[in-house]
Amino acid sequence: MFKNRARAVGVLWGVMASWMAAIPAIAAEPIRIGAVLGVTGAVSYIGDPELKTLEMLVDQINVKGGLLGRPVKLVVYDDGGDAAAARTYTNRLIEGDKVDAIIGSSTSGASLAILPLAERGEMPMISLAGAEVIVVPARKWVFKTPQTDRMAVVRTFDDMKARGVTKIALLTGADGFGKSGHDVAVEIAAASGMTILLDEVFFPKDVDMGAQLAKVRTTAGVEGVLVIGAGVAPAILTKNYRQLGMTLPLYHSHGVASQSFIDMAGDAAEGVRLPAPALLVAGDLSPSDPQREVALGYIRSYQERYGKPPSPFGGYAYDAFNMLVDAVKRANSIDRAKVRDAIEATKGFAGTGGVFTMSAQDHLGLDASAFRIAEVRGGVWRLAAQ
Repeated sequence: MFKNRARAVGVLWGVMASWMAAIPAIAAEPIRIGAVLGVTGAVSYIGDPELKTLEMLVDQINVKGGLLGRPVKLVVYDDGGDAAAARTYTNRLIEGDKVDAIIGSSTSGASLAILPLAERGEMPMISLAGAEVIVVPARKWVFKTPQTDRMAVVRTFDDMKARGVTKIALLTGADGFGKSGHDVAVEIAAASGMTILLDEVFFPKDVDMGAQLAKVRTTAGVEGVLVIGAGVAPAILTKNYRQLGMTLPLYHSHGVASQSFIDMAGDAAEGVRLPAPALLVAGDLSPSDPQREVALGYIRSYQERYGKPPSPFGGYAYDAFNMLVDAVKRANSIDRAKVRDAIEATKGFAGTGGVFTMSAQDHLGLDASAFRIAEVRGGVWRLAAQ
């Protein structure tokens, strides 16, 4: 009887010890990752897959025990693509929510609006927007995952020249993304062997670009058209382009590198080319490509959870979150300065958008080779024949 009682007491103490050991893990203060995204409004096709991706990744990491033995909590605000709202929410994340790092925003204008707050608050920030000026010059606390507009323009100009197109019409959006891309295109055109014969602007809320396209048709010598913009407007422009019977090679920027653009533009998108991250054409990549399995793995996870494939915009969030997690693990700390240093020390990190190698001078870590030229064929994006 005594032996049985002793055994019972031993078992009880074992259970209590296990329970007590589990308390710190259960009660551990969460690691708070803040996100400011354009989930609704004209840029929802960008921000919605980013939000879905972050929610999926947070669930995945918490199922596996969290990060550094602590659960991860995602704190999200929807700026709707509005820079003023992005500033308000970023202040709230830093001052009120006390997050440990920030991912976002979705758009260049909003990212440019919030980066001074990240710098002042000494907060690691990974932008999901394309404009080069977000990280050029390099700012201490700000990084980003999308390839830059300069890389996109360089890659596009190279493909145009390979097809004998050197004299172009340039149509750009009157927003942060469009202006940044415009300035880069104008800056490097001559040195790239390109001549811009027509330079026109469209606005994000335009519902018809017939006036701009009429100028393209009447400008002598134009061999191709480059459109740099995001949102719904580029799809409308593409429809107008086909409605007018225009047949010159039509290029867009990575700002519309998603199935959503094709869905909006319909049959008019057929034949459109643009520079795209590997994710958009993952199935066409070589088996030896280091990005192939990363991209396909993300596609499988996203498809299983949401019933449809992700867009490259979601891929930018996928890369940002995993890069941040990798940095926290290498730093073995959530201390902001240590995490910042670890992000800057990222080397050979294969993501959906490229293989990242950062430095103190380069807070993106990619070059133009991270872009693949994609073409709409049969209503989907495919790797373009060179």
